[in-house]
Amino acid sequence: MSGRVEGKVAFITGAARGQGRSHAVRLAEEGADIIAVDICENIDTVTSYSLATDQEFQETVAQVEALGRRIVAVKADVRDLASLQKAFDAGIEQFGRVDIVVANAGIITYGRSWELTAQQWQDVIDVDLTGVYNTAKVAIPSMIDAGRGGSILFTSSMAGLKGLQGAGHYVAAKHAIVGLMRTMANELGPYNIRVNTIHPTNVDTLMIHNPGAYSIFSAGESEPSEDTAMPGFMSLNTLPVPWVDPADVSNAVLFLGSDETRYVTGVTFPVDAGACVK
Repeated sequence: MSGRVEGKVAFITGAARGQGRSHAVRLAEEGADIIAVDICENIDTVTSYSLATDQEFQETVAQVEALGRRIVAVKADVRDLASLQKAFDAGIEQFGRVDIVVANAGIITYGRSWELTAQQWQDVIDVDLTGVYNTAKVAIPSMIDAGRGGSILFTSSMAGLKGLQGAGHYVAAKHAIVGLMRTMANELGPYNIRVNTIHPTNVDTLMIHNPGAYSIFSAGESEPSEDTAMPGFMSLNTLPVPWVDPADVSNAVLFLGSDETRYVTGVTFPVDAGACVK
């Protein structure tokens, strides 16, 4: 099967690298044009890893264009509604509509819940919850006006369905977007717009390959590393893997964004190697 989203347009946040780039490329492989957004700047409280760069964003553009698809790539901060609206409008000006929305942009920092700083809490809530809301907000009116239906996907986490020590603000945000998804699924159903969440376990990106994540999964280790964290990573999942690949999540994005799931809405869709049943 090919061309599963042929002729569709996808709006993807956090598209410069990692899961976002993977989603853009996978949808482009199956025929979609892309409106891509990324902040391409660091956030002060995110100290365990760096956020994406302009060069990485341009690599996403190059990979999509190499597939013969079109892409509008705009730097914007999902926390800034006006900036995000401007970026979205630039894509609509080029393509005329959007059919698939992937609210993927997210960050994580680490610490026991009561020891998080106020700014750590606020930044994660602002990006991982408010940024998801903003992404939907800028896209929905044009989707309704177009009358073509569509698919809105929120990247949650296995931490959106269960507790995860050391990242209470992240867990709170990822749970919250499930409630937002369920509400919007009901609100947008009459317009044939489907809304679902995707719940990965750890994904093989810089969000887990960093000192902060290694420390969470290396209990008691004075010098945490990927090796010391590996038993912790493995312990999360029912299947014998420490993480999934970005492509595994992208395949779910493709499935839920395509007409193959035209009657699937309000669903929490795990790509978690069994983490949520363990």
